[in-house]
Amino acid sequence: MDDETQIDARDQALIRLLEADSRLPTATLARRLGLSRTTVQARIDRLVRSGVIAGFTIRLGEGLAARRVRGHVLVTAAPKAARQIEATLRAMPQVEALHSVSGPFDMIVMVAAGSIEELDRVIDEIGLIEGVERTTSSIILSTKIRR
Repeated sequence: MDDETQIDARDQALIRLLEADSRLPTATLARRLGLSRTTVQARIDRLVRSGVIAGFTIRLGEGLAARRVRGHVLVTAAPKAARQIEATLRAMPQVEALHSVSGPFDMIVMVAAGSIEELDRVIDEIGLIEGVERTTSSIILSTKIRR
């Protein structure tokens, strides 16, 4: 591991603060970490440059999130079909994440839709993708922990 990708305890603390709120001003981060603003900015720049931090994002507020219907679609894929399935899922705006997993399923697709009807249609579309042998889906009723 080179100097660019090594992270120490202060980097880890900085990452935790940014994960909780990526909009925190550098001055606030510096105060919480007991470092100077320029040191914190240099650490952020280094973490971004080295790929430790891949980007900054937002989380939707509970009001909007509560109006979205989310689910997990567990996918069993035909041998050697994963790339084609991934390419098709990548083009679907309702797909929030795709995880390749071990166990009885090959993939977990995280989906979000504006209604049960839309979610049902998306799940059906996933089941029709060439190479998808079987799907099992679950609707998320509530989120107890989000980090």
